[in-house]
Amino acid sequence: MIQRDIDIKSNDNTLFTTSQCNNRCIMCCQPPLVTDDIEELYKENIKRIMQAPKDLPMIGITGGEPTLLGEKLISLVSLVREQLPNTEIHILSNGRAFQDGEYTMRLAQAGGEKLVVGVPFHSDYYKDHDIIAGCKGAFNETMIGLYNLAGAGVCIELRIVMNALNYKRFYSMAQYIHRNLSFVGWIAFMGMEYVGYAVKHSKNIWIEPIEYIPELTSAVKYLSEWKYDVNIYNIPLCLLPEQYRRFAQKSISDWKNKFIETCSTCTHKHDCCGLFSTSIKPYEGLKSL
Repeated sequence: MIQRDIDIKSNDNTLFTTSQCNNRCIMCCQPPLVTDDIEELYKENIKRIMQAPKDLPMIGITGGEPTLLGEKLISLVSLVREQLPNTEIHILSNGRAFQDGEYTMRLAQAGGEKLVVGVPFHSDYYKDHDIIAGCKGAFNETMIGLYNLAGAGVCIELRIVMNALNYKRFYSMAQYIHRNLSFVGWIAFMGMEYVGYAVKHSKNIWIEPIEYIPELTSAVKYLSEWKYDVNIYNIPLCLLPEQYRRFAQKSISDWKNKFIETCSTCTHKHDCCGLFSTSIKPYEGLKSL
């Protein structure tokens, strides 16, 4: 993967650490590769950190699965904190490696107060979570990881990628979060990109957002009433009931964001996340507001 230059004006400055992953999520937009790329990307990312603007507000660390770097991930985080002391570090991880409490604590110490870890929560039912993650035992390992992250004082973004296998459980997932994961910093319900494994497994995994809006709004209402910070990512405003548009974020990275002709006359375009330019097709039901 060719990494873009770090640009302080961009909403997506990211260190890509590896194409490898120990999950095989069935809707993955960037399917993992079996390749020996960690060392090469590690050296490249060191250079990128050293050249980054000192007033960069946020930098992401992603993959693949960043924790496959092991000690090198802690070194990267330490270097970011040394060179960019005021920059928020946002790591995207499946959370499984954080079942190792000592490793989690050391990573937390390296990142300091401005460290956020985004972790997927595919279902409150362990079998469904494991099926979506493509790995037996992923649910239990991820849950332990979440508790270890919380114990280490790390801010957690809980990510729910909405798909045909979990949308009927959105409300029970919200209840599970309230009962068992109330320590998370915020919850993000995320629309899928129609690319990669989402296309390959579309018969089993794909569902149009307009089909799950009732389940989504029910879960968002529940969490909001309990005062959780809840967000909706990657869903255009026109697909949401008006009272739920305030939860929607401009979440799609600037380099893969687009609007279609229907959006050209929309009065809400400036506040809308738009669509994925990487998706093979746009969502159904789009309209100008």
